[in-house]
Amino acid sequence: MENPELYIEALIFSSEQSIRIEEIIFCLQAAFERDFTKEDVTLSIDNIQKKYQDENFAIELVNISNGYQFLTKKIYHPVISLLQLQRSKKKLSPAALETLAIIAYKQSVTKLEIEQIRGVNSDYSIQKLLEKELITIIGKSETVGRPILYSASQQFMDYFGINNLGELPQIKEFTDNSVSIGEQAE
Repeated sequence: MENPELYIEALIFSSEQSIRIEEIIFCLQAAFERDFTKEDVTLSIDNIQKKYQDENFAIELVNISNGYQFLTKKIYHPVISLLQLQRSKKKLSPAALETLAIIAYKQSVTKLEIEQIRGVNSDYSIQKLLEKELITIIGKSETVGRPILYSASQQFMDYFGINNLGELPQIKEFTDNSVSIGEQAE
């Protein structure tokens, strides 16, 4: 193995989702039957990140979802958005977006809880979100009937560019206190 950085770059590039350092180490150790330290891999990743900071590259190496992934640089997002808009024939419906928001913010939520919040049946929305791998089944509740528990998936975090669900905007960020009826009590 002449240059481990090239293998690390290839692993990150070929991964559909962000890849964690531990996964990189596992792959390298299995392929080359020698030990790799976290520091070695981190140093190589730093070098790869520096390499792609050059303005001649349209992509960059980003730390996302507790791993690394190649993404296009923000300057190219408008043109990429046009392509995605053109290709997106099946968008999420408002019902699916509502369901996804409930699952992301509530975490470990059952279908019944989702339906109580939305006030309507959510079978179809949940099925579509599972198909698109934006949510995942994380187990069963300990309540009567042991209903299935849903949570936001790793792909959800990759798509929205967050490392954990704590980075989601807080509900209070969406409220507009300037619009109110009556006088504010002090």
